[in-house]
Amino acid sequence: MKAILNTMFTLFVIGLVSCGNDDVAEITVTAPAQYQFERNGANTVSFSGQTTRIMMAEELVSAMSDFDQSVESLNEMYANMDALGNDVAPFSQDVLNISTKSVRSKVAASKDLFNTNSVESLAIKSQFEDWMQAQINEVATNQDVLANPGVAGQIADGTKTRFINANGLEYNQAVAKSLIGGLMLDQIVNNYLSITVLDDKDNRAENDNEITEEAQSYTTMEHKWDEAFGYLFGTADAIDYLSNVGGGDSFLNKYLGRVKGDEDFSTIAEDIYNAFKLGRAAIVAKDYNLRDEQADILKGLLSNVIGIRAVYYLQQSKIQLDSNKGGAFHGLSEGYGFIYSLRFVRSSNSTDALFSRDEVDGFISTLMGDGTNGFWDIRPNTLDQISEDIASKFDFTVAQAAD
Repeated sequence: MKAILNTMFTLFVIGLVSCGNDDVAEITVTAPAQYQFERNGANTVSFSGQTTRIMMAEELVSAMSDFDQSVESLNEMYANMDALGNDVAPFSQDVLNISTKSVRSKVAASKDLFNTNSVESLAIKSQFEDWMQAQINEVATNQDVLANPGVAGQIADGTKTRFINANGLEYNQAVAKSLIGGLMLDQIVNNYLSITVLDDKDNRAENDNEITEEAQSYTTMEHKWDEAFGYLFGTADAIDYLSNVGGGDSFLNKYLGRVKGDEDFSTIAEDIYNAFKLGRAAIVAKDYNLRDEQADILKGLLSNVIGIRAVYYLQQSKIQLDSNKGGAFHGLSEGYGFIYSLRFVRSSNSTDALFSRDEVDGFISTLMGDGTNGFWDIRPNTLDQISEDIASKFDFTVAQAAD
């Protein structure tokens, strides 16, 4: 049955163009003020699965700082099951424990990058497990030891205490910032905004005829777009998503807010939000060219967030190398995770990843390779060179990203 759209946005007929005996109506699609869409009075926006995974990731990263945790308990949070595949209840919230979703299942799982690349996908999933295991076996066991070159333990960062491995790396920061790319960004730009996903099977024909999913108010194409939106705004204020940028979660939403706070990128959050709204409105209006234009804009802007923060942390850490080793290592650990996340970034109008696996591995090797003790031996010019190499792939400069 064909559904009737509530006019949450407006389609303006701006003219009739004669083409032989046919009249073609040209329309302009105008996005709504907020990301809100309805059909027959029912809300059509749904991204509960994305909200669930963000909440799971929050608990996982928080648990890594709890040294009463075990390797098994962290892995159970990651996979939402035990090593034998049995249901467990690893989270503090019942809504997460009863869910069949998990963080691990969606890490490096996009259709564009990993559908035919299962070897790398598995390696990335396993990398997170390795970091969690090392946090318990290397860092937690040395939590009362003062860290030194080659020795894991605690290090002061002003009034805070950080816990690092023998090379100065905070594993919890590596996990948190790598999830931004490996889960959130990968699912947004390489999966749900992919034409391969949006136009999968009969999605376009069903959207043309407003055929909704069973017992739902949305078409499959609408839902895919909303799921992309959910990995950025899934825990934000649903009344005004934009005003809450930076406070929605500890992942992509948080760091979009941080980038927005830099005057060089002050409009980025609004530009992203507007592209999400207009792209969704275009789907309702069945304007797939406009949809794809907005998807390309989003791929570029969201990828920029990763690149900007990678450079930012390298440059900020450089300032603290002599005066505050703990602060420098904390920033370098965040930068390490954002560099790892570069594997998942895209550029507008491209079907390929912006950085290859070899390029990202090369950055990390260089970051840890000025001596045998990783961050303890790092040189400022190394941070500058990596920063320049990263920025050269984007449309911003090191100077713009550094402050």
